[in-house]
Amino acid sequence: MSRALRYVWATAFVLAAWWLLALAAASPALPGPVQTASELMANADTLAPQSAISLERLLVGLAIGAVLGAPLGLFSGMIPQVDRFIAPVAYILYPVPKIVFLPVLFVFFGLGGQAKVALIAIAVFFQMVVTMRDAARAVPKGLTEAMLSLGGDRRTVFFHVIVPATLPSLFSALRVSTGTAVAILFIAESMAGSTGLGYYIMHSWSMLEYARMFSGIVAMAVMGVVLYEVFDLAEHKLSA
Repeated sequence: MSRALRYVWATAFVLAAWWLLALAAASPALPGPVQTASELMANADTLAPQSAISLERLLVGLAIGAVLGAPLGLFSGMIPQVDRFIAPVAYILYPVPKIVFLPVLFVFFGLGGQAKVALIAIAVFFQMVVTMRDAARAVPKGLTEAMLSLGGDRRTVFFHVIVPATLPSLFSALRVSTGTAVAILFIAESMAGSTGLGYYIMHSWSMLEYARMFSGIVAMAVMGVVLYEVFDLAEHKLSA
């Protein structure tokens, strides 16, 4: 079965389950897929720019967190001297829910998009450090020793052994981080500001416009699916 066909079947299943739940609930708070689709098309001119704002915040936050966190995690996993400092710091800070820092970031950056991007970057950074550190530590020692015995230096080992061996972990971390980042973005946008899908969803809820609210939820879900597919495609291309 092709990938596109699997998505068709999955979408049909989700829509059927949604429709049945809406019938069973018989509540305006849970509109059906047809009503939501109608609202989605009716509000496309408003929803599109809000989606673009959220997507930009999501991408920038993911990029900053990954670019800073992934190399640090790899170095920590490769070099014991680095790990002796990084690991305790990561163990202390990683379990802390990053959303608690949002009020602090609002103080420093204001209620606009910068605080939301910074919060996503912080969350992704720690996920990347922990995941890539473990991935680097799992690379068989024999591979690095063989490269060193052939005259390679640390730089050669990093780019020709560690990075290729940890690519699957990198993309797994990106997929996990995407789910986390979308959740953080929703909370941050719903708490402050007047832009983004989080604001759109919560504003619709406050106005009791439930079909409009669900159209925003669908837009946020589609955004996450698209990013997952982009990461899958990139992994396939880079790992081929």
